[in-house]
Amino acid sequence: MKKSKLWIYVLIVAVIAVLLFSGVGKFLKDQFSMEATVDRVDNQVMITDEEYNVELKGMNVPDTNLQNLKGKNLFLNFWGTWCPPCIEEWPTIQKLYEDKNDKIDFVLIAMMDKEDKVKEFLKKNDYDVPVYIASSPLPQKFMVTIFPTTYIIAKDGRILKREEGAQDWDSQEMRSFLDQLAQ
Repeated sequence: MKKSKLWIYVLIVAVIAVLLFSGVGKFLKDQFSMEATVDRVDNQVMITDEEYNVELKGMNVPDTNLQNLKGKNLFLNFWGTWCPPCIEEWPTIQKLYEDKNDKIDFVLIAMMDKEDKVKEFLKKNDYDVPVYIASSPLPQKFMVTIFPTTYIIAKDGRILKREEGAQDWDSQEMRSFLDQLAQ
Protein backbone atom coordinates (compact mmCIF):
# COMPACT_ATOMS: atom_id res chain seq x y z
CA MET A 1 0.00 0.00 0.00
CA LYS A 2 1.32 3.40 -0.91
CA LYS A 3 2.07 5.90 1.84
CA SER A 4 -0.42 8.43 0.45
CA LYS A 5 -3.27 5.90 0.58
CA LEU A 6 -2.29 4.90 4.11
CA TRP A 7 -2.45 8.55 5.23
CA ILE A 8 -5.88 8.94 3.66
CA TYR A 9 -7.16 5.89 5.57
CA VAL A 10 -5.61 7.14 8.82
CA LEU A 11 -7.20 10.56 8.27
CA ILE A 12 -10.63 9.02 7.58
CA VAL A 13 -10.41 6.86 10.71
CA ALA A 14 -9.35 9.90 12.76
CA VAL A 15 -12.29 11.98 11.48
CA ILE A 16 -14.73 9.16 12.22
CA ALA A 17 -13.27 8.77 15.72
CA VAL A 18 -13.63 12.48 16.41
CA LEU A 19 -17.24 12.43 15.22
CA LEU A 20 -18.10 9.35 17.28
CA PHE A 21 -16.24 10.05 20.50
CA SER A 22 -16.46 13.80 20.90
CA GLY A 23 -19.39 16.17 21.08
CA VAL A 24 -18.76 17.29 17.50
CA GLY A 25 -20.92 14.54 15.98
CA LYS A 26 -23.90 15.28 18.22
CA PHE A 27 -23.45 19.02 17.64
CA LEU A 28 -23.49 18.56 13.85
CA LYS A 29 -26.49 16.24 14.02
CA ASP A 30 -28.38 18.76 16.17
CA GLN A 31 -27.50 21.65 13.85
CA PHE A 32 -28.54 19.98 10.63
CA SER A 33 -31.39 17.80 11.84
CA MET A 34 -34.85 18.63 10.59
CA GLU A 35 -36.45 16.39 13.23
CA ALA A 36 -38.67 18.02 15.77
CA THR A 37 -37.32 17.99 19.28
CA VAL A 38 -39.03 18.76 22.53
CA ASP A 39 -37.18 20.44 25.34
CA ARG A 40 -39.28 21.11 28.40
CA VAL A 41 -37.28 23.84 30.02
CA ASP A 42 -36.83 23.99 33.79
CA ASN A 43 -39.59 26.17 35.20
CA GLN A 44 -36.96 28.26 36.94
CA VAL A 45 -35.63 29.65 33.64
CA MET A 46 -37.00 33.15 33.56
CA ILE A 47 -37.08 35.96 31.02
CA THR A 48 -35.64 39.02 32.72
CA ASP A 49 -36.85 42.58 32.26
CA GLU A 50 -33.72 43.28 30.26
CA GLU A 51 -34.37 40.27 27.97
CA TYR A 52 -37.92 41.45 27.28
CA ASN A 53 -36.50 44.70 25.89
CA VAL A 54 -36.59 43.84 22.18
CA GLU A 55 -37.86 46.36 19.63
CA LEU A 56 -40.11 44.66 17.08
CA LYS A 57 -41.03 46.03 13.66
CA GLY A 58 -44.50 44.81 12.73
CA MET A 59 -44.99 43.17 9.35
CA ASN A 60 -48.78 42.86 9.61
CA VAL A 61 -49.33 44.61 12.97
CA PRO A 62 -48.05 47.84 14.56
CA ASP A 63 -44.46 48.04 15.83
CA THR A 64 -44.00 47.18 19.50
CA ASN A 65 -41.51 46.16 22.14
CA LEU A 66 -41.60 42.68 23.63
CA GLN A 67 -41.80 44.44 27.03
CA ASN A 68 -45.38 45.41 26.14
CA LEU A 69 -46.27 41.72 26.33
CA LYS A 70 -44.65 41.12 29.70
CA GLY A 71 -47.19 39.71 32.14
CA LYS A 72 -49.01 37.79 29.40
CA ASN A 73 -48.78 34.18 28.25
CA LEU A 74 -46.66 34.21 25.13
CA PHE A 75 -46.17 31.99 22.07
CA LEU A 76 -42.79 33.17 20.75
CA ASN A 77 -41.64 31.64 17.45
CA PHE A 78 -38.44 32.24 15.48
CA TRP A 79 -38.79 31.35 11.81
CA GLY A 80 -37.91 32.37 8.25
CA THR A 81 -39.54 32.38 4.81
CA TRP A 82 -36.40 30.54 3.60
CA CYS A 83 -36.95 27.64 6.05
CA PRO A 84 -38.98 24.62 4.78
CA PRO A 85 -39.84 23.28 8.27
CA CYS A 86 -41.01 26.77 9.24
CA ILE A 87 -43.31 26.95 6.23
CA GLU A 88 -44.55 23.42 7.02
CA GLU A 89 -45.79 24.38 10.49
CA TRP A 90 -47.37 27.72 9.53
CA PRO A 91 -50.90 26.40 8.78
CA THR A 92 -51.08 24.83 12.25
CA ILE A 93 -49.86 28.05 13.89
CA GLN A 94 -52.53 30.01 12.01
CA LYS A 95 -55.23 27.58 13.14
CA LEU A 96 -54.03 27.69 16.76
CA TYR A 97 -53.93 31.50 16.61
CA GLU A 98 -57.50 31.67 15.31
CA ASP A 99 -58.73 29.48 18.17
CA LYS A 100 -56.49 30.50 21.10
CA ASN A 101 -55.39 34.13 20.65
CA ASP A 102 -57.65 35.08 23.55
CA LYS A 103 -55.60 32.81 25.86
CA ILE A 104 -52.07 33.55 24.69
CA ASP A 105 -50.32 36.33 22.75
CA PHE A 106 -48.53 35.29 19.57
CA VAL A 107 -45.22 36.80 18.45
CA LEU A 108 -43.54 35.32 15.40
CA ILE A 109 -40.15 36.81 14.64
CA ALA A 110 -38.85 36.39 11.10
CA MET A 111 -35.10 35.85 11.16
CA MET A 112 -32.63 36.57 8.34
CA ASP A 113 -35.47 37.80 6.15
CA LYS A 114 -36.30 40.93 4.22
CA GLU A 115 -39.47 42.83 5.05
CA ASP A 116 -40.97 42.62 1.56
CA LYS A 117 -40.42 38.84 1.45
CA VAL A 118 -42.18 38.37 4.81
CA LYS A 119 -45.10 40.63 3.87
CA GLU A 120 -45.48 38.83 0.54
CA PHE A 121 -45.50 35.43 2.30
CA LEU A 122 -48.19 36.55 4.77
CA LYS A 123 -50.39 38.08 2.07
CA LYS A 124 -50.02 35.14 -0.33
CA ASN A 125 -51.08 32.66 2.37
CA ASP A 126 -53.68 34.90 4.04
CA TYR A 127 -51.97 34.57 7.44
CA ASP A 128 -52.80 37.11 10.13
CA VAL A 129 -50.74 35.84 13.08
CA PRO A 130 -48.69 38.80 14.40
CA VAL A 131 -45.29 38.77 12.68
CA TYR A 132 -42.31 40.98 13.42
CA ILE A 133 -38.68 41.51 12.56
CA ALA A 134 -36.47 42.35 15.53
CA SER A 135 -35.08 45.87 15.12
CA SER A 136 -32.87 45.66 18.19
CA PRO A 137 -30.50 42.89 19.28
CA LEU A 138 -32.02 39.72 20.67
CA PRO A 139 -30.91 38.53 24.10
CA GLN A 140 -28.60 35.51 24.20
CA LYS A 141 -31.48 33.36 25.49
CA PHE A 142 -33.25 33.81 22.14
CA MET A 143 -30.27 33.35 19.83
CA VAL A 144 -31.58 30.13 18.26
CA THR A 145 -29.65 27.97 15.82
CA ILE A 146 -32.44 25.59 14.77
CA PHE A 147 -35.41 26.92 12.83
CA PRO A 148 -38.17 27.03 13.70
CA THR A 149 -37.79 27.33 17.47
CA THR A 150 -40.76 28.17 19.66
CA TYR A 151 -40.98 29.16 23.31
CA ILE A 152 -44.10 29.06 25.44
CA ILE A 153 -43.63 31.67 28.15
CA ALA A 154 -45.89 32.04 31.19
CA LYS A 155 -47.24 35.36 32.48
CA ASP A 156 -44.54 35.44 35.15
CA GLY A 157 -41.75 35.09 32.56
CA ARG A 158 -41.03 31.39 33.10
CA ILE A 159 -40.11 29.46 29.97
CA LEU A 160 -42.48 26.49 30.13
CA LYS A 161 -41.69 24.85 26.83
CA ARG A 162 -39.18 25.06 24.02
CA GLU A 163 -39.82 23.26 20.74
CA GLU A 164 -37.29 22.94 17.92
CA GLY A 165 -38.31 21.93 14.42
CA ALA A 166 -41.71 21.85 12.75
CA GLN A 167 -44.61 21.02 15.06
CA ASP A 168 -48.31 20.39 14.73
CA TRP A 169 -49.36 23.37 16.82
CA ASP A 170 -53.03 22.57 16.32
CA SER A 171 -52.72 19.25 18.18
CA GLN A 172 -55.03 18.34 21.05
CA GLU A 173 -51.99 18.16 23.35
CA MET A 174 -51.05 21.77 22.60
CA ARG A 175 -54.63 22.98 22.91
CA SER A 176 -54.93 21.33 26.34
CA PHE A 177 -51.57 22.79 27.39
CA LEU A 178 -52.67 26.31 26.45
CA ASP A 179 -56.06 25.86 28.12
CA GLN A 180 -54.31 24.88 31.38
CA LEU A 181 -51.91 27.79 31.02
CA ALA A 182 -54.80 30.24 30.70
CA GLN A 183 -56.42 29.13 33.98
